[in-house]
Parts: sequence; structure tokens; C-alpha cells
Amino acid sequence: MENQNQGRRSFIKRSAAALALVGLGLPSFGHIQNKQPLKVALIGCGWYGKMDLWRLIQIAKVEVVALCDVDERQLQEAKSILDTRLPGSKPKLYKDYRILLENNQLDITIIGTPDHWHALQTIAALKAGSHVYLQKPISVDIIEGEAVVAAAEKYQKIVQVGLQRRSTPHLIEAKNQIIDTGKLGKIGHVEICCYYHMRAKGNPQEKPIPDFLDYDLWTGPAPWRPYDGLPHKRWWRAFMEYGNGITGDMCIHMLDAVRWMLDLGWPTQVSAKGGIFVQKNEKSNIADTQTATFEYPEFNIVWQHRTWGNPVDPAYPWAFKIFGENGYLAGSPFQADFVPYGEGKPIHWEAVYEKDQFPEDLNEKDIELHAVPATRRHFQNLLQAINENRHPNANIYESHISTACCILANLSMELGRSLTYDPATRSFLTDSEANEKLRRPYRSPWIHPEPDKV
Repeated sequence: MENQNQGRRSFIKRSAAALALVGLGLPSFGHIQNKQPLKVALIGCGWYGKMDLWRLIQIAKVEVVALCDVDERQLQEAKSILDTRLPGSKPKLYKDYRILLENNQLDITIIGTPDHWHALQTIAALKAGSHVYLQKPISVDIIEGEAVVAAAEKYQKIVQVGLQRRSTPHLIEAKNQIIDTGKLGKIGHVEICCYYHMRAKGNPQEKPIPDFLDYDLWTGPAPWRPYDGLPHKRWWRAFMEYGNGITGDMCIHMLDAVRWMLDLGWPTQVSAKGGIFVQKNEKSNIADTQTATFEYPEFNIVWQHRTWGNPVDPAYPWAFKIFGENGYLAGSPFQADFVPYGEGKPIHWEAVYEKDQFPEDLNEKDIELHAVPATRRHFQNLLQAINENRHPNANIYESHISTACCILANLSMELGRSLTYDPATRSFLTDSEANEKLRRPYRSPWIHPEPDKV
């Protein structure tokens, strides 16, 4: 399976590597000197959608032509903040992304909606002629992801996915100094983890839907859940109806970082065990505990998450550790460490914060200060990819692999057996029951995208 799609992967890898050298070799940012402002729209004006838009505004000449959200209050808040970030902006406001895309010609569409919307909205934006900056994951089921990849290829547009570890300065340095020089020696094992207590708690009662929220449109293709409060920020992530739990949210970042560092494609096999073992009194239906194994010919990548108890390593509660015969490399969004085995000098890296270059970061509500330098570089990389018609760092195909692997882990946990996915046939060759789970049922009237019909 590792040999499948090698031509496409090789081209993508070479393009992304070249872009990384160009983009990250710059000593400072300033504005991208695009002659005409980029016409940009944001679909999904919640926490991370706004944070992504503000990063693009910091490094490029931008005209925000439209904002879209099914929550009128979030929409108005985004417009109000935009007035201070980009004075003179006059964005059109939309509730329905389809109308936005019909009425505007865009250079870049930023998609920051919940996971169950990512595939449909990305395909629609590509079809409308826009490049896309898409928050991870690219899909909530595997065929959705295959359809997004097919759409990007068909419409010849570029998608950068918010897997910004590939653009994180201290991790790039660690990769260059440790992985690329072979300092670890023979690599024989990888561990990735998340021990954050991030599983939403509580059992709120059903409530009337507020006038400012179109809950039917928010739900879209997902199964209908009785309204029990605003789904924004963390609450929607507590339910498998809208995503893939902690694995789809957090494992994807660390798995993708390791795949990037070690140049890995599809695993030969995925297996997982887990469930709700401790936090049984909450309404949330996502697993509070999971161990998953992604098998590769030379070693395994083992994922573990717990939303309760102590982290295994308090310094690295959300992280990867790559073990070689000469030591190991630990990395997270906050830091990295090379720990040699025997003689040798440890090396430590800290996250870059850029507080002096971008002092406005310090006053931004709910900002992830450790992540925004990487996001700025991620956007710069996207703009260079557009200018040069090349693949960006977190291109859609590599991001599909990382997304699908996390979905495979959850499917393995559900079915109770190991799974081997064949991307050439978009199927499990000997598992008809698993094949039935490649597509989630869509709520009417929404229609599940198919790779051959985008």
C-alpha cells in the first residue's frame, strides 16, 4: 500500500518542501506585496474562524468581502471586530454559505465551521472558483475526504489545511537538526498523545432555539439533536454526530506532524481500543479513553488519549515522541526536546511568539499565542503556493491521509478489529461491514458528496 499514489505524493512532497524553504527563510514578515487586495470571505465566524482571518489580515493586503454564520450574534461580533482590524471594511453578511458563494467572486475562502460542514463547504468553494484555507479535519468520513481531494484536482484550486505544525518554527528547526540529519539513528517507535481534560461535561436540558440561531442550518447534513444550548466552541465537539471526538480533533495534529517529519504515507493497518471508561455521567458520547496503533513497515505510531487523570509526561501532555536508537525527539506546539541516549548534548527549542512584531496579538480575546506564528506562516505559504501554482505545506492530499487515519482509528474501535484501507479502490478489500461505514448517512435534503461527482 505504501507504493500506491507514489507519483502524486512525490510531486506534492517536492512542492511543499520547496515552499517551506522559501516561506520560512524570511527573517520577518511584514505584508505580502500583492498588488491587488485579495478578495476573502470567512464561513464560520466563531472562535477559530476569526483567529484565522485576523492572521491573514496581518500578513497580506486583504479585502474581506463577506462574512457568513448561522448565528447572527457571532456574525455581528465578527463584523464589529473587523471594523477595528481593517477599518473601512464593508463585508456583506450572510447566513447561508451557498448564497455567499453564488454572489461573490473570491480569491480565498476561509472555512472555520464545525467538522460536519467541512467537506460540503470546501467542495462548494472550490467549485465556485476559490482557493481555500480549511480548518482540520477535511471530513468526518473517508469518502467525504476523497471527494474533497477530487474536487481540488478537478477545479485546479489550492487548499491549505489548518495542520500548522508543518509551519511551526521550532518544530521545523527540530526536524532539520535531528530528523533530517539522522541524529536519532534507526527509528523504531513513535508515541503521540493528548491528556487534556477537554471532553465537555454536563447534561443540559432541551431548550427553545433562540431567534438569533438557525439551528436547522447549523445542523445541516448531521443527525438532528434536540437543542440543549449553543453548540459553539467546545459543546459540539462532545458528540460524534458532528466530528470524530478527541482523536479527530487532537490526534490528527500529532499524527500529521510525525508523518511530515518522517515522510510517511498511508499506514498498512490501523487498530484501536477505547470507549467511555470513566466519565460516564455526562451527555457527551465521545470516548474519554483510546489507544490506537498506526502500523508502518519499520515501526508503529501509538496514540493515546485520556480526558481524565494525570498525563504520562507533564511537560508533554499533547505531543509526539519519536524514539531512535540514539535518543528521542519530543515535540509539541509549545516546545521540543532532543534527549540523547548515552553521551551527547540535549537540545531544547521553545515556541516562537512574535509579541514584538505583532503586539496586537496580546489584546486578542481567546488567542492561542503559541499557535499564531505558525498560522501566519501557514497563510504566507498558501499565498506563495497560489502565486506559484504549487502545493502548500498542508496540502489537501496529505491532510486527507491524516484525517482518514483518525477516522480509521474510531472505526476500528467501533468494529473491534484492525482495518486496512485501500486508497486506490477507496475501500476495505475484504471487509464489507467496514465499507458500509465509509459514508455517514446524511440528513435530508443534504446529499453526500462522491469523488466521481464533484
